[in-house]
Amino acid sequence: MNAATHKVTQTQSSEMKYGRSVRNIALIVASASLLAALDMRGGQPPPHLLKKIAQREAQNAYARDNYTYRQTVTVEEFNDRGLITGTYRDVRDVVFSKEKGRYEEEQGQPRNTLKRIKLTKEDFEDIRNIQPFLLTNAEAPLYDSKYKGEETMDGYPCFVVHIEPKQILSQQRFFQGLLWVRQSDFAVVRSEGQAVPQIESLKQENLFPHFTTIRREIDGKWFFPVETYADDTLYFRTGPQRMRVIIRYSNYKSFGADSVIRYSEPDKK
Repeated sequence: MNAATHKVTQTQSSEMKYGRSVRNIALIVASASLLAALDMRGGQPPPHLLKKIAQREAQNAYARDNYTYRQTVTVEEFNDRGLITGTYRDVRDVVFSKEKGRYEEEQGQPRNTLKRIKLTKEDFEDIRNIQPFLLTNAEAPLYDSKYKGEETMDGYPCFVVHIEPKQILSQQRFFQGLLWVRQSDFAVVRSEGQAVPQIESLKQENLFPHFTTIRREIDGKWFFPVETYADDTLYFRTGPQRMRVIIRYSNYKSFGADSVIRYSEPDKK
């Protein structure tokens, strides 16, 4: 996300730099505390854990490609008093037809009243690929992983794995963070982290929030994303900006080759 252009005083700039440093330290301390706690509860990981996760995720990704669903995206920006000053909202159905194959069908025009931030092409790429991230066989070789232990998450005994890209490649987006993996079948039930890289240069500043994606079991076999939630403050050079993202994935339905599944009116907020 880009910040909307506005003038910043020297005092504001100093406060922003201080706020960015404090936030980064807090995130490092919080992450270290969480990972240390997980390590204390963990033993040795099962053999070939990343490979088993990737195989299960590949099955999950293939299955999801054979489902239709509704995706509702809401982005909100806040002022210094915590009041919402603008909203972006987009509702679209991921559908299938014999003529078009798999495609996205917009349910009306997106509504955009954002004034303080601007959504970028990277934001929309992340909505499609990083927030609902699946660590498939194709993705796994691009990542390093570290086993962090065991934890019960959403009622399931899980292995906890931290992953990060081995190398940041030009024009590519990656996920960096934690995966909670159900011990019984290596299905990912939750992910928490951030899209990387943050894009910061003299000419461009494009920052991305920390988020959590929750998955639920669909048709007793698959774990598909049902909600992504982010509430974060992005520290732009022009000043800190709080924003919130909610992505909901609903109405999952398996489709046949000759069917087109459509839904009712767009979800009401």
